[in-house]
Amino acid sequence: PHRSDLYEDAPSACWPIIYSPEYNITFMGLEKLHPFDAGKWGKVINFLKEEKLIADDLIVQAREATDEDLLVVHTRRYLNKLKWSFVVATITEIPPVAFLPNFVVQRKVLKPLRTQTGGTIMAGKLAVDRGWAINVGGGFHHCSSDKGGGFCAYADITLAIKFLFERVQGVSKATIIDLDAHQGNGHERDFMDDHRVYIMDVYNRYIYPGDGFAKRAIKRKVELEWGTDDAEYLQKVHTHVEGALNELKPDIIVYNAGTDILDGDPLGGLAISPQGIVKRDEVVFKAARSRRIPILMVTSGGYQKRTARIIADSILNLHNLGLIDKELVTSGAENPKVEQMIRETAKDLTNLS
Repeated sequence: PHRSDLYEDAPSACWPIIYSPEYNITFMGLEKLHPFDAGKWGKVINFLKEEKLIADDLIVQAREATDEDLLVVHTRRYLNKLKWSFVVATITEIPPVAFLPNFVVQRKVLKPLRTQTGGTIMAGKLAVDRGWAINVGGGFHHCSSDKGGGFCAYADITLAIKFLFERVQGVSKATIIDLDAHQGNGHERDFMDDHRVYIMDVYNRYIYPGDGFAKRAIKRKVELEWGTDDAEYLQKVHTHVEGALNELKPDIIVYNAGTDILDGDPLGGLAISPQGIVKRDEVVFKAARSRRIPILMVTSGGYQKRTARIIADSILNLHNLGLIDKELVTSGAENPKVEQMIRETAKDLTNLS
């Protein structure tokens, strides 16, 4: 494999939380034309700083993925297409982008997305080294090797997994747990015939992308109705996460933690409360940590102003529960605190249903 800067070792003093100010998309207010809060990643970091969980020098600085990195998955033909502003306008769903010169589009739209993609690839290795990692951006699950869409221009989930398979000894099986409100058709198309990758996808069955072909790649498909609420949702997530990890114990979990399941999301159509989202992330992290499986979390979709606060609250909750910590540990299960917590969650969820 080519030499990539993305796999240089991160300082051991840092939390395996990856971010760069470059993530945020800002240009002349055009980003406001998309329902996406294009500065949400920076807001998550600011909340975590206010709560004194992190400081700038304690997080891992994301680096931009180079063309050579991207070619591990993407076709040259696809990357060349992104040199046309109208193609990028279609993918990001921001029509006026079509009228901007491409050098502006590259700098203001694609560079932030390439930096988030670099962050996801870096987080893959960090997760294996530390037991967990969170990329505060990424989760572009509608993009595959030769096609973007739904705000996703690079296939960061596919890239992170392929990088691990090619470069990290002992990583040969991966499980994607995709809990964004939308079907993750990008990674599904990329891993369609790859038996090393187990895909679980929980999504609103009636919304974008409705990709019937991609659905054939899903090993555990949980299709939700409009307005699904906390009790039903958490029970399904818990049952199927446990089922998926009992069926196959992977070397890495990629957790696509979209917050567009939030009640009132204009695109997601589900009705999960902020507390429900925090609980969901807890369920997934407990399942991973108790089995000592490294987990990489990306933040993906979430289109309301309040999602940044919820993501930050969820990370703080994971820390308060001892599910994430700065020390080098992969020993979730020897930790009696974690053991007891897992039993309690199982009890809570039984009471819910």
